[in-house]
Amino acid sequence: MGRGKIEIKRIENSTNRQVTFSKRRGGLLKKAHELAVLCDAQLGLIIFSSSNKMYEYSSSPCSMQQVIDRYQKVSGTRIQEYDNKQIYNELTKLRSDNDKIQASMRQFYGEDLTSLSYNDLQQLEETLENSINKIRVRKNQILQQQLDNLRRKIQELEHQQTVLEQKSMEHPGLDMGLYGEDMGRNMLHLSPLPPQFHPHRLQPSQPNLQEAVNLPRHALQLWYSCNNPLFLLIQFSSS
Repeated sequence: MGRGKIEIKRIENSTNRQVTFSKRRGGLLKKAHELAVLCDAQLGLIIFSSSNKMYEYSSSPCSMQQVIDRYQKVSGTRIQEYDNKQIYNELTKLRSDNDKIQASMRQFYGEDLTSLSYNDLQQLEETLENSINKIRVRKNQILQQQLDNLRRKIQELEHQQTVLEQKSMEHPGLDMGLYGEDMGRNMLHLSPLPPQFHPHRLQPSQPNLQEAVNLPRHALQLWYSCNNPLFLLIQFSSS
């Protein structure tokens, strides 16, 4: 009877997992060696265990580094190499650049000027003046744009006024004068006075009417306006 198939999954027991790793690692290295010898192949094999232990194999006469270099040339990829000294130098340079930028920002705000010489201060002043000039130019551009917009709006309003005046001249009935000073005269001309204000109805012989006749004109207008709103509207339009 043949052996049953082994299910490929992670071995939970750490001891069994380590034993299996050692056996299969040896078998893999043996197969790699046989492949290199039998087929004259160049190969490199790198293995890391679960405990972070490295195992490697490269076919002779090549070393592992030669195999990696050949891989990079063929695939077109380069693995960047950094050592601790290079990383430290780059970090130091970045910190120095950051300190310079921070110092420049404080100097632009007028802070920490004690470390600057006369020439440095003069150069900083020229830089600030150039910045101010650019700001003024931009402000003038914005003001000019606003003035242009105002002129455009004024022209539009003047055009609308001209159109309204032309329509008023073409159609006199739409003239606003009908609602101005002529309104009172027109309404007064069309609206007859009430009968009690006709001359032949007044009798000066009666005492009360005698006093009314002797009243000033503005007093009569006030009395009549209180009794006839239309007359009040006429007087208001005529004034």
